[in-house]
Amino acid sequence: MAPPRRPVSGQTILITGAARGIGAEAARQLARRGARVALVGLEPEALAEVARECGPQAMWMETDVTDTGALERAVDAVHERLGGIDAVVANAGIGTGGLVHLMDPDAFERTLEINLLGTWRTVRATLPDLLDRRGYALVVASVAAILHAPSMAAYSASKAGVEAFADSLRAEIRHRGVGVGVAYFSWIDTDMVRGGDEHPAFTGLRSSVRGPGGRTYPVSAAGEAVVNGIERRSRIVVVPGWVRGLMALRGLLPRIVDRRAAPFMPEIEARQQAAIDSVGVTAASAPVGPGGRAAARRGGAGGQAAAGAPDDGHAPARTPAGPDGAASGTAASGAPEPR
Repeated sequence: MAPPRRPVSGQTILITGAARGIGAEAARQLARRGARVALVGLEPEALAEVARECGPQAMWMETDVTDTGALERAVDAVHERLGGIDAVVANAGIGTGGLVHLMDPDAFERTLEINLLGTWRTVRATLPDLLDRRGYALVVASVAAILHAPSMAAYSASKAGVEAFADSLRAEIRHRGVGVGVAYFSWIDTDMVRGGDEHPAFTGLRSSVRGPGGRTYPVSAAGEAVVNGIERRSRIVVVPGWVRGLMALRGLLPRIVDRRAAPFMPEIEARQQAAIDSVGVTAASAPVGPGGRAAARRGGAGGQAAAGAPDDGHAPARTPAGPDGAASGTAASGAPEPR
């Protein structure tokens, strides 16, 4: 029997990578159902706009998920304005592509730093609240955690790590009444996916995928899945539904990928090498989409972030002023009073 739904109305939910894509859409849908949402990300103007759309019980913070202190200060700001955190959606991540022997080593490591360690730091910063309130954590992995395609070694490794982290955490704290879920999304119509479609490491590979595996799904479906996952405290959240079937085939997938990818690899390798020759290895290995570009502007191997589509914190922890000029934990249409 499925556990009873726990409506999100009245819950305080922190979402990383909330400036656009899946994070922003989930925030809007949660707010429509009465949740108080705290938006964390890298792009202040985009965050402010999403918070405005979410209404007066939303706040936003430009916060770096690779900075433990910044996340702790963000959590403190949420306490002051919205109260204790009932659920966290660790959605921040960037997408980078490239063959292991060709891509920029810093870009590879940056992907792990943001996608995997950023998730760990986000969950760790909110865990005292979740334990105290018997809350719920949803970490956003990807179909890439299950299906490990060429040109996606960094991204797949980071998302497989996120999945393993969440599975271990669930076993550790289930007896404390805390739920932990993992979201597995296929191609979702976000800026990050659209940016990836233009990347030389991805274009030939994705175009070779037939049937539902190559289809792009609406971001609204992912947002709805996140909301339902929180209300049901789901162990697994998927979009589209066929991803559950894919999970049952894990043992067979590596051999299938090996065979299907082999004919395309010479072309993909040549395309990536041409991009490196044209713009340099750093630019050719840069994260994709507007959120990825926002992360890249911050620079440095240890600091980049973009959300589940894109965006995710990369600045010294600061909570910028919003429309009402308030200086910390900015809210959409005036910050809510602390609860």
